[in-house]
This record gives sequence, C-alpha cells and structure tokens, in this order.
Amino acid sequence: MLVLAVGLSLSALAQAAVVVSAARVWPAADYTRITLESAKPITQNMVMLKNPDRLVLDLQDVELNTILKTLTDKISSSDPYIKQVRVANFRPGVVRLVVDLKAEIKPQIFALPPAGEYKYRLVLDIYPAQDPLMAMLEQRDKSPAGSRESAPAHEQQATLATPSEPPLPPTTEPTKPAELVKLPEPVKTAEQAKPIEQANPAEPTAVAEPSLAAQLPPAPVFTPIPVKPLNKEDGTRVITIAIDAGHGGEDPGARGANGSHEKDITLAVAKKLKVVVDAEPNMRGVLTRDGDYFIPLHGRVVKARKLQSDLFVSIHADAFIRPDARGSSVFALSERGATSASARYLAKQENESDLIGGVSLDGKEPYLARTLLDLSQTATINDSLKLGKAVLGNLGQINSLHKGAVEQAGFAVLKSPDIPSILVETAFISNPEEERKLNDEEYQEKLVNAILAGIKKYFASNPPLAKSKMARE
Repeated sequence: MLVLAVGLSLSALAQAAVVVSAARVWPAADYTRITLESAKPITQNMVMLKNPDRLVLDLQDVELNTILKTLTDKISSSDPYIKQVRVANFRPGVVRLVVDLKAEIKPQIFALPPAGEYKYRLVLDIYPAQDPLMAMLEQRDKSPAGSRESAPAHEQQATLATPSEPPLPPTTEPTKPAELVKLPEPVKTAEQAKPIEQANPAEPTAVAEPSLAAQLPPAPVFTPIPVKPLNKEDGTRVITIAIDAGHGGEDPGARGANGSHEKDITLAVAKKLKVVVDAEPNMRGVLTRDGDYFIPLHGRVVKARKLQSDLFVSIHADAFIRPDARGSSVFALSERGATSASARYLAKQENESDLIGGVSLDGKEPYLARTLLDLSQTATINDSLKLGKAVLGNLGQINSLHKGAVEQAGFAVLKSPDIPSILVETAFISNPEEERKLNDEEYQEKLVNAILAGIKKYFASNPPLAKSKMARE
C-alpha cells in the first residue's frame, strides 16, 4: 500500500508539472528578451549574483524537457548582454536557469496571460545598466565637438535606443543550493574560479552604487545616433524623421493570406524609407527598431521625443476578416473618437500590440509619465492631418485608396503631444493580391518614394521650427 501511495503521489506530481512548449530569444542592441511559453502560468524566483555577473532563475514545478535544454543553443555569441545560458534540475520539480552575463544589467521579469496565438508566457527582459541612448546623449552634451552639426555625413546610420526601465522587482528567497544538480560550467578565467553552484543565491554580493561611467557596458553593441551636418547651402537645420516599423519580436502583427508577417514587411519598408530620407540633403531618418524585436507602443513615442524628431511615421500593413478588402490608408490621432467604425476597429487592434508583444506594467519612469499625459494636442493633430493628407495623395498615385481622406482614431503610438504623427497602412496584407505587392521590392520602393514625396510636400508649406531643448524635457 505504501509503494502504491508513493507511486500515485509521484504520478500526480508528474501530471501537475508545468511543461514549457516554446522558448524564444530575441536579441537586440536595445535589450535581449527570453520568453518561455506554457499551458499554465510559471512561478519563479530570480536573484542576481556577482563575481562573475550572472542571473539565477528558479522555475517552480516545471519539467526539464528538450525545449528548455535547447535554450542554451539559442544564445548568439554576438548577444551584447548574455554570454551563455545553463539549464539543469535544481531539485525535484525546480528547474534552474543560470544566465551568464557580459556586463552589468537591469533585468525585468513578468508574466503574461494568453493573448492572440500565445499561451501563458514568462518574459525576462535584460536591459543594460544604463540606457545606451541616454549615455550617448550625455556624452554628446559634455563634448564641445558633439553638437548635431559636428559629425561627418559618412558616419551616419541608424537606430534609436530603448528608454530606461523600472528598477529590478523584489524576489523571494530561493531554497539553499545544497541539493543543486551540477550545471555545465562556463569557460572561466583564473579570477572566476568559484563555480556558481557554490554561491548562495539567497546572499548575493553587496555592491556599492556604481558611478555613471561604471554603469556603461565595456563594449556596447549600439549603432551611433544618425547625425547630419548643417545644410551649408542655405543654413537650415536638418529635419529628423522618426520611422516606426510596426510590431516586431513577440508581436508578429497581422498574418497574410499566404503566411507573410506584418512585422517583416513593415521593417523592410521602414529601412527603405530611411534610405531615401537620408539621401535628402536636409533630412535624416531614425528607426525605432532595426531588427526583429518588440518595442512597447509608449517606448516608440519616447524614442522619437528623445531624439527631438520633427515627424513620426508609423508603417503598418492592414488586415480584415474579408480577403477582398484593399487599398492604402493614412491615420492621425483623434481626441474625440474615431471617424469611422473601421478606424475604431483598427485602432483597437493596433493598441493591443502591447498585450501580445508583452509589456511589464510594474512601473513607468517619470519621463514616460510626462510624455503620455492627456495633454491638449489640437495643434499637433492639425499638423498631423496636413501631413497625412499630403502622404495619402501620393499613395493614391501608386495604389487604390481604402478611404479618400485621412481618418482618425485613438492610436496609442501617435500620442506624442508635440510631434506631428501619422500611421500609414500601406495595403491589406489579408488580401492575397496586395500581400504579393507588399512583398515585392519594386512596390516597396514606390511606397517609400510616395511617402517621402508627401513629407516634402508637407514641409514645403509647413517649414520646421527651431527646436528648443527645454521644449523636449
């Protein structure tokens, strides 16, 4: 009877174990995301350790399966923050992940309920100790030669960085590691001879608050802020266009009739738009993302404002339940409700991007809070409508229009209080014919040239004003 009871108990434990059905890694210069997906929520304990730097994550009541074991193979050697991941059983029912780090980090971990095609997800975001963009801006402000007009044009390229994140959330004390199964050891120097299994994760090494210089990674993988010199012909300043590729990473966006993902098409179009914008003598383009990773909607707004952008253009590819829906559209923000049922539906779909892509709501930095205040945006919305009309008119020359006028709705990504912002639905990815066009490079080039022509037409009658640093802070 005792043997039978033990057998039944072990069987019940096996049935209760959480099975990880997918493990994904999204590396980027901004941050690296590790996502574990399962049919049931995962309970975890997390702690940071020093000498060497590493993050320990204990997963409670989780089965150590092949998917978890292959997580170690998903870490790229070029990842700016993670050296490697080691996975093993800590004790029965507890799987331990050890993330060996290349630099000081500021991690953020949170759980997400089922959304879209995803089940429950445990998300670990690994950010640098200091936001790379802010570090670069501070360095530029300190350097006399670091003004906007000083960098040579041939050094220009690239992307914005992720804003600062809330501090590390508290963790509960994990079990002492007396029963810890030995994990695969990383390659260590003589100074790092002490293995992680001998360190007590409940007693992390106390570290004094690092200085600003000490918080910076030793060799950050970060593309410089694109800077163009002052236009020498007429002395006008350079216009900055923030180009936002919709969706990305955990958030694939709409799916086409033949399997295309919106996030891939929007990134391809955004990169092409940056190329033609940079070719203009008085313009520069900056990308909110330059790879396949997720950025929260509010983060896109904050990025554009930190770089003192003159315009914000968000690229998307529409989808509808009927495959015959077709045409291009342009949207601006509305403070008083949507201008049509379709605009309201689309705004609802796009605003759910954070739910699908995954955002921690534990805290928001003061800068973000100021950015997202419900300010009066009447003047900015009027400028957005002018910009949208100019762009829509040019899109109508290369594609049919879904609506003949700029529509409005409460798009979260357009809520910058002082930057004219539009959302361009390039075509319907759910329409097989338009999906083929969206994947065609020649059509993509027509799209970006039409958008650029609209931007130039807008500035022809609405010249950019001088930017005040205080106005952005």
